[in-house]
Amino acid sequence: MQSCESSGDSADDPLSRGLRRRGQPRVVVIGAGLAGLAAAKALLEQGFTDVTVLEASSRIGGRVQSVKLGHATFELGATWIHGSHGNPIYHLAEANGLLEETTDGERSVGRISRYSKNGVACYLTNRGRRIPKDVVEEFSDLYNEVYNLTQEFFRHGKPVNAESQNSVGVFTREEVRNRIRDDPDDPEATKRLKLAMIQQYLKVESCESSSHSIDEVSLSAFGEWTEIPGAHHIIPSGFMRVVELLAEGIPAHVIQLGKPVRCVHWDQASARPRGPEIEPRGEGDHNHDTGEGSQGGEEPRGSGREEDEQWPVVVECEDCEVIPADHVIVTVSLGVLKRQHASFFRPGLPAEKVAAIHRLGIGTTDKIFLEFEEPFWGPECNSLQFVWEDEAESRTLTYPPELWYRKICGFDVLYPPERYGHVLSGWICGEEALVMEKCDDEAVAEICTEMLRQFTGNPNIPKPRRILRSAWGSDPYFRGSYSYTQVGSSGADVEKLAKPLPYTESSKTAQGISSKQQPGHLLSSKCPEQSLDPIRGSIKPMQVLFSGEATHRKYYSTTHGALLSGQREAARLIEMYRDLFQQGT
Repeated sequence: MQSCESSGDSADDPLSRGLRRRGQPRVVVIGAGLAGLAAAKALLEQGFTDVTVLEASSRIGGRVQSVKLGHATFELGATWIHGSHGNPIYHLAEANGLLEETTDGERSVGRISRYSKNGVACYLTNRGRRIPKDVVEEFSDLYNEVYNLTQEFFRHGKPVNAESQNSVGVFTREEVRNRIRDDPDDPEATKRLKLAMIQQYLKVESCESSSHSIDEVSLSAFGEWTEIPGAHHIIPSGFMRVVELLAEGIPAHVIQLGKPVRCVHWDQASARPRGPEIEPRGEGDHNHDTGEGSQGGEEPRGSGREEDEQWPVVVECEDCEVIPADHVIVTVSLGVLKRQHASFFRPGLPAEKVAAIHRLGIGTTDKIFLEFEEPFWGPECNSLQFVWEDEAESRTLTYPPELWYRKICGFDVLYPPERYGHVLSGWICGEEALVMEKCDDEAVAEICTEMLRQFTGNPNIPKPRRILRSAWGSDPYFRGSYSYTQVGSSGADVEKLAKPLPYTESSKTAQGISSKQQPGHLLSSKCPEQSLDPIRGSIKPMQVLFSGEATHRKYYSTTHGALLSGQREAARLIEMYRDLFQQGT
C-alpha cells in the first residue's frame, strides 16, 4: 500500500509562537464553492491563521461555472441573483457594479425566463401551432392561483389530504385539472390545450426545484423555502465574478486545487485512523510544497504542535496526504453525500444524519445552449415553450430513455443579441437530463433542431453552429444541481444535516443552531472542562461542520443560501474561540 503522509506545521516567527500559546486552531474546509470560500474568508478575517481549503476539481466556484465563448459569457451553473433585499450575493455584486436587472416582479410563472423583461413567451405545440395569447394568460392566472395554494400548507399549517400524496406535483396537477374541466365557458378544444399545458408548467417547476419530477417535492414543506423580495439580476461578465470577489481576500496558499478528499477521520482523540499508513513528515512541511494542486504563494503559519500530539480530525486525501485538523467544514453537495457518506466519514455518520441525507432530495437541472447564425424567432419572442398535446391526460413526468428529449420544457432567448449573439438556452431535468449527458454534442444538437422544427412548424431551421451544455448529474464532484425537500422530508432534515459532530452533551444545544438564528455562545456551561479549553477538553466539540446550500433551511438551492451557510459555520468557530481567547487574556 502506498504510504500516506501526515502534515504538521510550525513557524518560528514571534506571531506564530504567540498564536501557539493561545491555541490557534487548524481548520480544513472541503470544497471551494461559495460556501467553502465564504467560510474560509470569514475565518481569516477574524484572525484564524491556519485555514486550508481543499478543492477536488481544478477550479474554484463549485456549482458556479461561467464559460466565455467569443465576447459572451454563458452560465453552466448559477445564473441569477434571486432577490435583492438583504441578499448578500446581491450586495456584493452591486457594490462592485456587476448587476443587470432582468425582472421587477418577485415571482412569475416563467421564472426561468429571466434574461429579459421584454417580449412574450411563445407557447408552441408539437403539432406546430402557437397557443393563443389569451389562452396562455388564462391558464397562467389559474396556475398561479393554485401555486399560491401550495405555499399555504406549511405557512399556515393546513392539513395535507391523502389524495395529494403530500406531493406538490400531484396536488397541482389535480387541482388545475379539475378547475379546467369545471369551467363552463371553455370549449373542449381549449380545455385540451390547457390540460396539456399543465405538464409543461410542471416540467418548468421540476427544473426550478431540480427534482426528477415535481411529484417528488413535498407539499407540506414546499412553503418553507423563502424567496428574497426584489428584482432578479444577472451578471453580464459572469457569475464567477462574485466567486472571484469572495476569493480575493483569501491568500493563494490557502486554496489547494486538484485535491479530492477520500475520508474524514473524526473523533480521533483516543486513536489515529486505522487503514492508511501514516508517516509524519515532521514539522514545517504542511502546505510548503506548491505542487500541481496548490495555488502557491505565501507560506501559512501553523499551530506548532508537537508531532506526537493527537488531533481530533484527520483528513485523508486521494493523493494519500493526511492532514490533521481541529475542525473540518464539509461543503460537498448533497448528491456526493448520498453516494459517498458511508466511505467519506470514519466513524460513520450518526443514524439521524444519514436518514436526513436519504430523505432530502437533489436532482439534476441542465442547460443546453444553441448558437445560430441568424434568429428564426421574432423580436417579440423571449422564449419558446414546448407543449405536447398528447400529454393532456398524462399523470407522470417520466419518459423512457429514448424519449429523453420530451423533458426539455423549452428554450429561452438570450438577450440582448449584441452581447450573446443569436443563442437559445434550453432546460432539462431529472433522469432524462442524465440520459442527455451521455449523448454526444452532435446527437443533442440534432435532436434539439428537430424539436424546434416540429414545434415552430418551420422545417428550414438550420442546425446550430455551436452547442454548449452542462452535465451536473454525472460530475463525480457534484452528482446533481441543487437540493429540494423530497416527499417524506422536511426542514427538520435540513437542520439535522447541518448539525456539527460530535453530538456531545455540552454541544447539543450549541450544535442545534438554526439556519434562521444568529449563532449563540457555543461553549455551554453544562461542561466546564470543554468550556475552559476546547483544545484540551475531553471531547472536542464541532470537529466536523456541515455547510452548503442543502444545509440552509430557508434558502436551500440558492447561491445566497450557500454563502450564508458558510458564514454560519465560520461563526460557530469564531464564537467558540472568541470565548476561549477572552478567557486567556
